[in-house]
Amino acid sequence: MKYLFQFTILSIITFIGELLNIIVPLPIPASIYGLVILFTALCTNVIKLEDIEDTADFFLSIMPLLFIPPTVSLITKWDILKSSIIGLFITCVISTILVMGITGRIAQTLISIRRRRDRAGTAQTEDLKNE
Repeated sequence: MKYLFQFTILSIITFIGELLNIIVPLPIPASIYGLVILFTALCTNVIKLEDIEDTADFFLSIMPLLFIPPTVSLITKWDILKSSIIGLFITCVISTILVMGITGRIAQTLISIRRRRDRAGTAQTEDLKNE
């Protein structure tokens, strides 16, 4: 019953994302609307992580299986893809390097912000002890 409840919550959020995709005239996929709604609901504690955690873990564990149909579809379109394979390869390499670099830079920035905040908190604690 717990899994059915969790699946229902995720399905409702997905449905709302689909409705927003139809209603809002922006070129944003419905899945992105759903992710933003879910993220907002989790951050504001409208939905608690425990309310969806088990089903979300299940979906994450089967995610590789969900890539099989698109991959097979690409294989069947080889005649179309082979003429632009070098461009696709270069695009994949460049986008991978960019994503890795940007993600690394953001992670470093967040770590340095946290260290500064921790040092500031420690300094304030020491000031309070000295008073």
